[in-house]
Amino acid sequence: LAPLATLFLQGNRISFCRFWSSMRNVVLSMQVSLDGFIARPNGELDWHLVDGEVNEYAKDLLNSFDTLVFGRVTYELMASYWPTAITNDPVEARIAERLNTLPKVVFSRTLKKVEWRNSSLAQGGIAEEILKMKGQQGKDIGIGGTSIVSVLAPLGLIDEYRILVVPVVLGSGKPLFKGIKNSINLKLRKTKTFGSGLVLLDYQPDKRSGTHASA
Repeated sequence: LAPLATLFLQGNRISFCRFWSSMRNVVLSMQVSLDGFIARPNGELDWHLVDGEVNEYAKDLLNSFDTLVFGRVTYELMASYWPTAITNDPVEARIAERLNTLPKVVFSRTLKKVEWRNSSLAQGGIAEEILKMKGQQGKDIGIGGTSIVSVLAPLGLIDEYRILVVPVVLGSGKPLFKGIKNSINLKLRKTKTFGSGLVLLDYQPDKRSGTHASA
């Protein structure tokens, strides 16, 4: 983060602090098994909990964003369903409309084009592009995908971790936090227990802990 902060903010700590305090938040929200996986080994999500209460949460969350950021795998999963999703549930219909209309930025080394409405391929590196987006006017930025998390989390560029813990142990699968070598201290903001047994743990980085680099 220090070189990036110097690059964007010309090494001025006072300007950095003022700039950082006015930046848009980057928010991660994902369902995770009790043993820390976001999907089964082959990407299956059949264990996810989705009901009316969860859909209300998702609708409100999406309304707080004006940009979504995905890695390739998450983008392809979402793009395979939501553009043609058919539902009789009015809340889920609003979720689909919001997902389809929000601007979506995709980071991928292999995709040559993206066809989901209002999607675009990022031109630069993940950290650099996220810093640029954070400095722009607007609502919060929603992120999805382990490749995105593995880059942004160690740099302190995720402002809010909304971890939805599903009461299931998968035993194996795809971990949310992959390849992160150093600890990241977090501070609990709030919790919410859903009727299904799903538990929301809402964290933010503990900036007093000194676990993240600074300018």
